[in-house]
Amino acid sequence: MAASVFETCHVACCANRTPNVVSWGRGGTIAFGTCNSVALYDPQERRVVAVLNCHTGRVNAVQWVHREDCAPESHLVSGGSDNRIIVWEAQNGKFVQSVEFKGHTGPVCAVDAIYVEDSKILVASTASDSTVRLWLCNEAKEAQCLHTLSFGSGFTMDVSLALLPGSRVPILACGGDNSQVHLYVQSEGQLLKAMSLQGHEDWIRGVTWASLGGELLLASCSQDCLIRVWRLCAKSGTDARTEDDHTIIKMKEDVFEVKQRDKSSVFAVSLETVLAGHENWVYGVHWQPPLYRGGELQQPLSLLSASMDKTMILWAPEEGSGVWVEQVRVGEVGGNTLGFYGCQMSPDGSMIAAHAFHGALHLWCRDQDKEGQWRPGVVISGHFNAVQDLSWDPEGEFIVSVGSDQTTRLFTPWRKQGAKQETWHEISRPQIHGYDMQCLAMVGRFQFVSGADEKVLRVFQAPRNFVENFANISGTSREKLLTSSDSANLPEGASTPALGLSNKAVFQGDLVPKTNGEEGQFNSKSDQYQESYFHPLIMTEPPPEDHLLQNTLWPEVQKLYGHGFEMFCLASDSARTVVASACKASKAEHAAILLWSTATWRQLQALPCHTLTVTQMAFSPNARLLLAVSRDRTWSLWRRDLPAPESPEPQFSLHAHTGKETAVHSRIIWSCDWSPDSKYFVTSSRDKKVIVWGPCRYEDSGDSGPPPEIKPCSSVLDVGDSATAVAFCPALCSDNSYLLAVGLEGGRILLYRWSPGQEPAGGHDWSCRGQTDSSQSHSLAVKRLRWRPRTGRVGRVNNKEDGQPDGESEVEEESSWVQLASASADHSVKIFNINKLAL
Repeated sequence: MAASVFETCHVACCANRTPNVVSWGRGGTIAFGTCNSVALYDPQERRVVAVLNCHTGRVNAVQWVHREDCAPESHLVSGGSDNRIIVWEAQNGKFVQSVEFKGHTGPVCAVDAIYVEDSKILVASTASDSTVRLWLCNEAKEAQCLHTLSFGSGFTMDVSLALLPGSRVPILACGGDNSQVHLYVQSEGQLLKAMSLQGHEDWIRGVTWASLGGELLLASCSQDCLIRVWRLCAKSGTDARTEDDHTIIKMKEDVFEVKQRDKSSVFAVSLETVLAGHENWVYGVHWQPPLYRGGELQQPLSLLSASMDKTMILWAPEEGSGVWVEQVRVGEVGGNTLGFYGCQMSPDGSMIAAHAFHGALHLWCRDQDKEGQWRPGVVISGHFNAVQDLSWDPEGEFIVSVGSDQTTRLFTPWRKQGAKQETWHEISRPQIHGYDMQCLAMVGRFQFVSGADEKVLRVFQAPRNFVENFANISGTSREKLLTSSDSANLPEGASTPALGLSNKAVFQGDLVPKTNGEEGQFNSKSDQYQESYFHPLIMTEPPPEDHLLQNTLWPEVQKLYGHGFEMFCLASDSARTVVASACKASKAEHAAILLWSTATWRQLQALPCHTLTVTQMAFSPNARLLLAVSRDRTWSLWRRDLPAPESPEPQFSLHAHTGKETAVHSRIIWSCDWSPDSKYFVTSSRDKKVIVWGPCRYEDSGDSGPPPEIKPCSSVLDVGDSATAVAFCPALCSDNSYLLAVGLEGGRILLYRWSPGQEPAGGHDWSCRGQTDSSQSHSLAVKRLRWRPRTGRVGRVNNKEDGQPDGESEVEEESSWVQLASASADHSVKIFNINKLAL
């Protein structure tokens, strides 16, 4: 297929939790590893511009190959847990895999690369097989391993390459678990050890070179909380004589010799400075990138460091004395997080970024008005583990997702002042839990139920602070939103007690600041410790990570007890009266579906039918039927009984089901969904089959004979891979056929059109309308697909600038678009725009 019908609207993802996984290019693009992919992120446009899929294991190291003229890079190197190193090359504005290096027998943990003569790329890599390898990639895209250094039982944590001053001889620095920095020089086809630099007292975590005029500076950071900067310079023959002069006090120099084509040069290495300021392991150091000033290349003397003490420090020599001092310190306070894994600086030095143990990127921008001030910037965020479930709110304005990283996150579009296009951002993190999250169901706009790897379901309600901020962002009137939710009793926000798992509501009265007289007196022991860390936010831009961790939680309003094992799936009906839940089960007694009333949160009834875990449930759009599919390879259909005067609560009874003989699927049924008119439903299974069943008729006239048999209405569609997710588009195609999206275990998403009138025998009722290409697909299984409940793209039509006529044609044109959200085990949530006219 020529052009993909899918248009990627947003990718929510974050950096892997390893030290060397983020690299900021001279073109302004940040490359980072996310699960098995490399994401290219534009911090100015605030969106992921490309995703590079090729690794089959987690990406642990990413590095741009910087050009000597500081132009935007055309090569990128990545190393992963699949023991491979891939060189990506820019072709026609897109990055494609150029060369692959195989040879390491363990996961690659750090890479570096430089250009040597005639645009050949020299790559250094270190892996957990205790070796460092040097590779060469030439113009013909042939890869060869030049040298292998073995460190026996030791490990090398980081490598850095540079060219010796005044020559084109590469020098390699390696730092590892023996607390020394080893320098190797490539000369006459051999890799020779030049020297070892001693001084650190613990494992070395990072090394990096900077070229300064005729000298090189090497920064190394370590778990002893210190950073050392070493200076390497060339010595001429005349310098050697002053060695014997004992009257001069100077730093001890270590000297090594490099032979090259029968001429030899001598280089000296001395310690420039030791920087102490961090209070925990220092994981990363990064020199400010060189700049072009007045036609010549200048290397600013500015070094950035990131540490597990949750801070980043910018170091520079003082004017006058030349002593290295701390210029700026930024970081995060509070939260249950660990510190930073690594740091990067933008090409012009105006922005600094760090990636944290909890997967988040943190960005600070230099304040234009106040000298020396830095403020937090807006940056991408996403889950740092598999995303298990997601749901649109009933109006289709935002998405809520849950993941194995124990968080629930809420994403919505945000249009920057004067920006052409809106971008998606995480504006709330309603739940931060102690168990891996598994499933979620929205009940109305501002309430949801979520289940994790525990036996309890938890119900959350949006606080007033969120409703007010959401009104500002989406451009809806605050009064309208507050009347739709019960505003009188809404708490301001929520906070989690120090040792608790439940978010407690914080009300207006809890936020009253103490007067000066009361501050010194504590009435009880517990008064000394602040119970609530919540501060109401007035969002003028998407919140940074610190706020998401503490100030955007939703209060938990109810716990639902009743299941015997970990929660697995949830569903709620369109009338917002009932929630259905199911848990993991290996016996029929545990596989029953439980129904809960949303008015009282009491358990209404248990629906026993299946013998193994129910994998997904769905209420029909008219709320009359409940469909469940299971690991026992069958489905069951439950009908809502007519309301009786003595029991106003809804009751369900078994309407139809497949058994061992009537089942068409031969493996676990993963997913199911209803057609928008409640006539048909679809099931998808590990046996690669997708089947539409029906017809479902609704006779309200009591018992007028047996219900019509529900049987396959479509031919069996074989999608070629385990079908883990399926969804009917809520808008019909122009000829009244149905549009379905199918998500596969391999990560692709397929689009099919199904016409019910066609003769199903020949398979002519299905027609494939498109699929995601390799750069749009997920790299692991698609866990959930959800269409936006209404047509149009979020944030497009209602956000018209005042004074612009809202043309009929524009509304018409917008209604031809539909949006599809997908959640995947590759840690990402993707939103696609699809134009129905293009189908």
